[in-house]
Amino acid sequence: MAATTHSHPTPEPWRAPLARGPLRGDVSLPGSKSLTNRELVLAALADGPSTIRLPLHSRDSALMLAGLRQLGVGIDEVAPADGAAPNPYGPDLRITPAAMHGGVRLDCGLAGTVMRFLPPLAALATGPVTVDGDPYARKRPMGAIIRALADLGVDVTDDGDGAMPFSFTGTGSVRGGALSIDASASSQFVSGLLLSAPRFDEGLHLTHVGERLPSLPHIEMTVAALRARGVRVDEPAIGEWVVHPGPIAARDTTIEPDLSNAAPFAVAALVAGGTVRIRTWPAETTQVGADLETLLPLWGATVVRDGDDLVVDGGVGIRGGASLPGVTLDLSRGGELAPALVALSALADEPSEVTGIGHLRGHETDRLAALAADLNRSGGAVHELDDGLRITPAPLHGSAWAAYDDHRMATAGAIVGLVVDGIAVDDIGSTAKTLPQFPELWAALVATSVPADGSVSR
Repeated sequence: MAATTHSHPTPEPWRAPLARGPLRGDVSLPGSKSLTNRELVLAALADGPSTIRLPLHSRDSALMLAGLRQLGVGIDEVAPADGAAPNPYGPDLRITPAAMHGGVRLDCGLAGTVMRFLPPLAALATGPVTVDGDPYARKRPMGAIIRALADLGVDVTDDGDGAMPFSFTGTGSVRGGALSIDASASSQFVSGLLLSAPRFDEGLHLTHVGERLPSLPHIEMTVAALRARGVRVDEPAIGEWVVHPGPIAARDTTIEPDLSNAAPFAVAALVAGGTVRIRTWPAETTQVGADLETLLPLWGATVVRDGDDLVVDGGVGIRGGASLPGVTLDLSRGGELAPALVALSALADEPSEVTGIGHLRGHETDRLAALAADLNRSGGAVHELDDGLRITPAPLHGSAWAAYDDHRMATAGAIVGLVVDGIAVDDIGSTAKTLPQFPELWAALVATSVPADGSVSR
C-alpha cells in the first residue's frame, strides 16, 4: 500500500537544518499529550473541579477541550499556583464537571485519543451526538468502539464500515457490565472505555480477545490515572480489566513533559554528535518514551541521569564519522517511537529490523508505507514486513519529504536532515498536533552545533 498525502501542506517546504558540529543541546518540552487527554476526560467526569497544571496545548488537546466544552463541561484558564513558575507553553486549566448534553458534532481531527476517548464519555450525555474528524481520520479504525457502545446498549448508527462518522443518542447513562473487544488495532480502544467506565451503571468488566495488544504501557497509564483518582481497577489476567462503578475523585495534577516528543531530540545526539539534555525527565513514569533511556544505548549512546534531567551523549555521532550498528528491535510496547528510531537506523552502517509495529498502518497515516516512501525517495532501501520494516543502509541524498499530516513523519525528516543536505519537509506545521513549538525548538537545538574549527558538516 502506498502512503498518500493529505489536506493542508504549508505554502513552502521546510528545509531541515544541517548540524554543523556536535550538539550542546538543552531542551525543555511541553506536557505529555497522552497524560493531558486522559486527565481531561477524568476531570470532566470527576465529582468536583480539578486543576491540570502544565498541560499540553496543541491541536490534539485543543480538540479534546473543544469536545468537552461542547458537551457542557466547564473549562477555565487559571494562573499558576502560588510560587509555581508559569507554563511557558500555555495556561493551566480548571475543569468543572457538569450535566452533559448532546446536540453536538464532535470534531476529532486526526487525534486517536479524542476519537477513542470522547465517544464513551459522550454516551453519558443526554441527546444526539455525531463523531467525525479529518478526511483521513475516516480511514482510521473505529469499529471496536462502535461495536462496544452498541454492546453496552447505546443506539449507534454508522455506515457499517467501522469508521467515522457515526452517531448515537445518549440517555444520560450507560449500562456497562461484561464486554469483549478486539483492541489489536489500538490500545486506545481499551483506554477509552476504561476512562469512562466508573460512571457506567455496572462499571465494566472488559476483556481483550484479539491476538495481540499493542502499546500496553498506554493502558497501564490509564489504569494508574484511574487509581490515582480513587477508582478501583482489578486486573484478573493479562488483557482483562474490571473497573468498579463509583465516583471519580476531583484531583489537581501536574502533567509530565512528553517523553515521546523527546525522541527526535534525543536521537539527534547520535546523528549530529555531542550531547542533548532533556529537562525534568521524570524519575518514574508510565510514558513509553521512557524506554529511550534503554533503547538509545543499542546504537552506542551514553544515557545518564543528571539531577532531574536526562542527558544523551552521542559521541562524535554520524556527522563525525561514527559507525552505528544495526539492531533487531521489537517495538510493540511503544510504536510511537518507531519513526525516530527508523530514521536513525537508515543512517546506521548495518541493516536493522524494527517489528511489532504493524498497527502503525492505522495511525495518522500508514506510517510503515510513509517511512518507506520518504526514505526510499531519499536513496534509502526500506522494505515493509508484515509487522514492521527492514532497513538496509544506503547513501541518502536530499529530496522532498512528505509529512502526510503526521507529526512523527515530519520530525523523522528533521532527524535525517541533520546530516543529509536538502531534506525538505512539505508540512512542518503538522507537528502542531502534539508539539506546536517543534520548528523553533529544533532550530535552537541545531544552532548549538557550531564547530570549533569552522568546518562544514557532511
